[in-house]
Amino acid sequence: MPDIQVILADLGWPLAIAVAWLSGEFAHRWTRLPRISVYGLVGFLLAQAFPDALSSGASSNVTILANMAFGLILFEFGYRINLHWLRINPWIAVSGLVESAATFGVVYLISHLTGMPPLTSLLLASLAMSTSPAGVLRVINEEDSSGQVTERVLHLVAINSVVALFVFKVVVGFWVFQTSGSLTQAVSHSGIELLVSAAMGVVMGFIVPALLRRLGALAQDGTMAFALGVILLVAASRAFDVSPVLATLTFGLAARHKRVAFSRTERNFGGIGELLTVLLFVFAVSTLEWERVVDGAGLAAVLLLARFVVKTFSVAAFAHVGGISWRKGLLTGIALSPMSVFVTLLLEQTKYMGIVLVDELAALTAMTLLLEVIGPVITQRALIWANETPAKEER
Repeated sequence: MPDIQVILADLGWPLAIAVAWLSGEFAHRWTRLPRISVYGLVGFLLAQAFPDALSSGASSNVTILANMAFGLILFEFGYRINLHWLRINPWIAVSGLVESAATFGVVYLISHLTGMPPLTSLLLASLAMSTSPAGVLRVINEEDSSGQVTERVLHLVAINSVVALFVFKVVVGFWVFQTSGSLTQAVSHSGIELLVSAAMGVVMGFIVPALLRRLGALAQDGTMAFALGVILLVAASRAFDVSPVLATLTFGLAARHKRVAFSRTERNFGGIGELLTVLLFVFAVSTLEWERVVDGAGLAAVLLLARFVVKTFSVAAFAHVGGISWRKGLLTGIALSPMSVFVTLLLEQTKYMGIVLVDELAALTAMTLLLEVIGPVITQRALIWANETPAKEER
């Protein structure tokens, strides 16, 4: 007789992806909820019911595929960022920096007042600054959203994610170097790592467009070439122990400014990109444990409310000087809710360094689960209320 446990271990991830995809399709058709919210909810329930079947280590194939899926989304996200617009309207960048700093300060203060150690509070605050590019972009693509709020949300997500990544790396670096107590060493190490990551993305952003032009096959082979570029970049980032997040984001940014056409039919990198996206959002919650969610639920609720209020009103405060109404400023801030995938993959990277923060960050576990399910819904509603989704009349 075959061992049921062995069979479940072999079929666990394929079955989980299939169940999550089917659930997402049916739920979206019946309720118009974002598919990724359903992927996350189904993934969490399956992970609690069959923990052994959905286990994944730092070097497992599933973890590597999840990083590649995130890399594909980050490339597309980076491609949509217009640096020229930020130069024309610097208030967008200012609002992003102020919003990130205010979120960091408030979350740090609340967590520190609850008795968390300073380093843990710093780490939690750095992650709370971020907004998940994957969650926001998937909702925007699914809703076919476009307009002032949509574009501002994309640019603000890029700003606060890069800031969060830098601060997170500094805090983790200081955690590693705390025996020497050298903050300067921690900052310089993190700065060098991020510079190398960005440089790798820029180099890839020049090589791939140049190769495509040389081959004369931009229209036919662009998707495949960019996808392979992302895969190589993620693999190289892991090999050299630098940030695949910043590398792939910079790759998309560099490709855009090389004026490479990335056509609408290639959005999400086609069917393979859609499949990897399901895996990514299921993976993001498969590492969470119900006990940790319960333990951190109280503090998580307070931190999420504080994060939501700070982000919303910080962005709205710069609405008029940035060229939009107060209402659209508020909706832009509201749309910055998702953060789960970004947080999960950053924490996975700390495991390579021997830092496991499960017990210390129980509140973050609860925040991650809640925003995995609720965050995309809030973003979707904000875009609909901003009248930037073609199907808003059907709702």
